[in-house]
Amino acid sequence: MAFAQRLAAADGLRGDDFVLVELSAEVGRHWIAQLHLHHADDEAWYVLEGELGFRLGDEEIVAGPGSAVIAPRGTPHTFWNAGDVEARYLLVMTPRIAHLIEAIHAPGADIPAVFAAHDSELLPSG
Repeated sequence: MAFAQRLAAADGLRGDDFVLVELSAEVGRHWIAQLHLHHADDEAWYVLEGELGFRLGDEEIVAGPGSAVIAPRGTPHTFWNAGDVEARYLLVMTPRIAHLIEAIHAPGADIPAVFAAHDSELLPSG
């Protein structure tokens, strides 16, 4: 995976159990990812700078620097930059989610089919 750095193996974990990526989110309340869920994978964020807003199920929260947020498998979720400066964060995910992210950015990708192929699902925003 060209965009990802793998976590070093730790007690009881193989080196391919998690993928860790540092990303940034430009200012604006637009979703970084459409509302979706992962049927078999958890996903987590750690905010380094700025603020990220999250919708987790029916709940909305804002996380600032030093905050960690997890979307357990089966939880509808999305996120956005909730502040007035660029946000930097770590995204912690499984290799399947990392492959999903790579696949949705491929030219001509059939986004709903890509989500389904990665045991995930796009959801209506309402």
